[in-house]
Amino acid sequence: MTDAATPTADAATPTADAATPTAGAADRRVQTPTRTAEGKPRHLYEVDVLRILTFACVIGVHTTSHTVAADDVPLNALLGLLHFTRLVFFSLTAFVLVYSYTLRPRPMAQFWPKRFLLVGVPYLAWSFVYVASSWLLSATRRGDVPDLVRTYAEGIVTGVSWYHLYFLLVTMQVYLLLPVIAWLVRRTRGHHVAVLAVTLVFQLVVFAGYKYFPASDAWMHGYQKQFFFSYVFFIVSGAIAADHADAFLRFIRVHRRAVLWGFAGVGALTLGVWWLQVGLGQSLYAAGTPLQPVQVLWSSAVFVGFLAIGARWADRRRPGSALARVVDYGSDRSFGIFLSHPFAIWILLYGDSWLERVVPQPWLTLVTYVLVLVLSVAVTELFRWTPLSVPLTGRPSLSSRGQRAARARKREAAARGAGAGAVPVVAPEPRVEPVEPDDALVGETDDVGRRSTR
Repeated sequence: MTDAATPTADAATPTADAATPTAGAADRRVQTPTRTAEGKPRHLYEVDVLRILTFACVIGVHTTSHTVAADDVPLNALLGLLHFTRLVFFSLTAFVLVYSYTLRPRPMAQFWPKRFLLVGVPYLAWSFVYVASSWLLSATRRGDVPDLVRTYAEGIVTGVSWYHLYFLLVTMQVYLLLPVIAWLVRRTRGHHVAVLAVTLVFQLVVFAGYKYFPASDAWMHGYQKQFFFSYVFFIVSGAIAADHADAFLRFIRVHRRAVLWGFAGVGALTLGVWWLQVGLGQSLYAAGTPLQPVQVLWSSAVFVGFLAIGARWADRRRPGSALARVVDYGSDRSFGIFLSHPFAIWILLYGDSWLERVVPQPWLTLVTYVLVLVLSVAVTELFRWTPLSVPLTGRPSLSSRGQRAARARKREAAARGAGAGAVPVVAPEPRVEPVEPDDALVGETDDVGRRSTR
């Protein structure tokens, strides 16, 4: 993992062309948002922060929706704001897919197997965990093996084995469509603004139909969220942002204050729409559903707002610091936490829950959130050290020989870099495990430069 000297937060970074010096100017090479001072692709630490913040909000959505009282105005309003998560993740997935594929293009025959190993296998494994658990706890279904097989097969096809697993199903659709997405981005260069405008209008129309004209999507029988075309703008905008990654991330740095003010303003607008819909007779929950037009604007604002926060962190990151270690750890474990956290919610709130009896509203939501986070981290950490790490966390086992060798190589490389004195090092790099180089679902871009010739 390359870590160049970090610039000040408000310093305008140079253009991408500046990373390729002219003859006789090698000593004037500078860092850009996507390149080190040596011209190599750098790890996008801002993406780590975006991913961690969004995963934290995913847990918030699911915890709140399970614990909020129907008449709790503040928590239902918060829930309406938190529904950006799925849309932000599709932008993030497309961004990292196209960014890493551009740096290191590979035949689909090599690309698809790895993607479906890291996402498809956990999808199958956790679908079975949730379906089998529900089957075992049902007094009427337990022991009916054909019912178990049928329910599992239906869940695999439709993404309804549990309420968060549809996200993996759509992600795999995006993986299959990568050649089309990459082709579209290439063929429309010079017209990307028009492409964004067209897909934005399409997205607003689709979400308006879902929200205000329910008969228009009756043919999907409630499976709207399982199809990639429900998220076209977010997929396309993430891919186009990746095609302009250097300029895009530079813009966010230079205009960070405006981006954050816009983030706050669109948040206020989203709350205003929520209040208006409540006033027009919708329930507190229905007024904040995710597939509605205002969420297109809000989720886009969250994406750039969280990136702005992440860019500030990336520009001031101190390798080896306690906070850097926490972010690195959270980045690596986030996908496993996503997979397991609904199970923690289920355990804590199952049946006549002791937690609901002991903790009153509205504190129940906060207490449940903390407990779910702790349990999910513990479960993910346990799985990471077992042979079940890939199917249950989407990551190679930390106890495997390859992972141990990779950690040893990383420590040796960090020691050599510190000894050479070529790059200022505030503290030794944290001894964290290497993460997968291009797992787009969890936003990884680590190590892409080490095998890239660009």
